[in-house]
Amino acid sequence: MFLRLLAGTLAAAPLAHAQVYAENLPVDHPAIHYFQGPLDDPIARLSKRIATGDVKLPFRDGGLGFLPGLLDALGVNPDTQALVFSKTSFQASKISPRNPRAIYFSDNVAVGFVPGGDGLEIAALDPKQGIVFYTLDARKPEFTRHDTCLQCHQGPATMGVPGVFIGSVFPNSAGSPSRASAIITDHRTPFEDRWGGWYVDSNRGAQKGRANSVAFNPSEPEKLEALPKFAPNGYLTMTSDIVALMTFEHQTQMVNLITRLGWLARMGAPKAELDAAMEAAVSYMLFTDEAPLKEPLEGVSTFTQTFPARGPRDHLGRSLRDFDLKQRLFRYPLSFVIYSEAFDALPESIRAQVYKRLYASVSKPVLEILCDTKKDLPAYWQAKN
Repeated sequence: MFLRLLAGTLAAAPLAHAQVYAENLPVDHPAIHYFQGPLDDPIARLSKRIATGDVKLPFRDGGLGFLPGLLDALGVNPDTQALVFSKTSFQASKISPRNPRAIYFSDNVAVGFVPGGDGLEIAALDPKQGIVFYTLDARKPEFTRHDTCLQCHQGPATMGVPGVFIGSVFPNSAGSPSRASAIITDHRTPFEDRWGGWYVDSNRGAQKGRANSVAFNPSEPEKLEALPKFAPNGYLTMTSDIVALMTFEHQTQMVNLITRLGWLARMGAPKAELDAAMEAAVSYMLFTDEAPLKEPLEGVSTFTQTFPARGPRDHLGRSLRDFDLKQRLFRYPLSFVIYSEAFDALPESIRAQVYKRLYASVSKPVLEILCDTKKDLPAYWQAKN
């Protein structure tokens, strides 16, 4: 749902640097039952609270509708706002450089908003099932699950499981993506290939890629030229923060890797396949092959303060959420997604093997942070600390 049209473009395009193709896993496998199984994602929980009257979603006039109330109910900070103007959604006809789609996210949910759109697009993380897709009607506080989203949101872009991905395209002046050179991006992708079809703001260190640009000349669909600066009136904030977008880039693929590992384990996959999925997840968690910053980076919103403030922190005040923004995205190279319900929902035997691999690779500061903040660490971690 979030990048519906882009998926068709990506089918014939090369994947992002360092990403490995993974075949689709069967959603109807007896150990998965993606469509039938009970759900425990943020929207499933919120729906129950709305049904019992514990929560009401206020409607705001002026075009925002249920968006502010939904983000508040889900604990999503508006400073995560990132604006994408490529026509890569089921609401493509309403998206353009003059009317981009806003994405807001937390650790376990993302919300898409198009001014004048038919409703809100939501991707919610269930600890076992992975990403589940919903819409919220523009006029009624009713959520609808959309399984058809898997036509685009399960494939090479998502490691073969239901998931979200960030795409980079060559958009024309209307925002329509070229079918050439569309890629999936994450923290490993060279900056020159990132963010095509996105507005990206920074106070310094822009890490110039394809952002803020379109191909005006139809005969040269990959020759990008800068757009005039966009003033996002009618949105929750005036920014499309580069640090927030880079964080979401990392998070989306990390979640997909964890989901795939969990599904394979539950399906009883062969050891070689499990080991390969585990190595891929661990390598990504450790930010192996991360593209280094070309220059120090400074965002434009409060995200660089509010995201680290969510902790947890060790006795020295350090957190895996702390940003570096001088040479790399995060100061301590281990993904904050290790604290997620999805990671904790991995089968115990798989988590034990992941911890063993991490133990052999993490730096001393990361080990100390985890020993103070992660409750289920094996005893040998504490012994080393």
